[in-house]
Amino acid sequence: MRSNNMIRAAKAGYIVLSAVLSALGVMMLTRPGYSAELISRVVGIVLIAFGVFKLIGYWSRDLYRLAFQHDLAMGILVIALGLVLALRPNWAMNALCTILGIEIITDGLFKVQTALDARRFGLNTWWLILALAVAAGGIGIALLILPAAGGQTLVQLLGASLIAQGLLNLCVALCAVKIIAHQQPDVIEGRMY
Repeated sequence: MRSNNMIRAAKAGYIVLSAVLSALGVMMLTRPGYSAELISRVVGIVLIAFGVFKLIGYWSRDLYRLAFQHDLAMGILVIALGLVLALRPNWAMNALCTILGIEIITDGLFKVQTALDARRFGLNTWWLILALAVAAGGIGIALLILPAAGGQTLVQLLGASLIAQGLLNLCVALCAVKIIAHQQPDVIEGRMY
């Protein structure tokens, strides 16, 4: 039998950090007057934590193998972006829209693939993952196109992007991660993985 602790930790981390991302997004939408340095540091710390849980998810070997299939590369990317935002907030704030825009578009594209794989796998909620991935990708594109909007509009757009990213990751964690009590280890051609 395989321990489900890593899968449970990854799923719980995804859920908690998705809620944190969404809450940060709501705060940025409703109160866009926060300092750029504070926004950069907080978003950076949350991205680092999310990257760690993406790596845990990648190595957890959940039953469906859908939610975490791209999380090795995305986990490393998200940790690196989080470090840049947290450690160099003054420099990073100038590039925050570009950094988050690229990350959100990339994650959205991977989640489109996850949605299509979930459809082939027979999950009924594949369409919700697809819709949220497209919406998040659209907001990521807006971040790349509209960084000159400046001021409160830019902070609100960043808030919308965090909400979209949070909802997308929450949906994937709830819909595509399956934990069963007696999951057997993978065995391929006599080798155990």
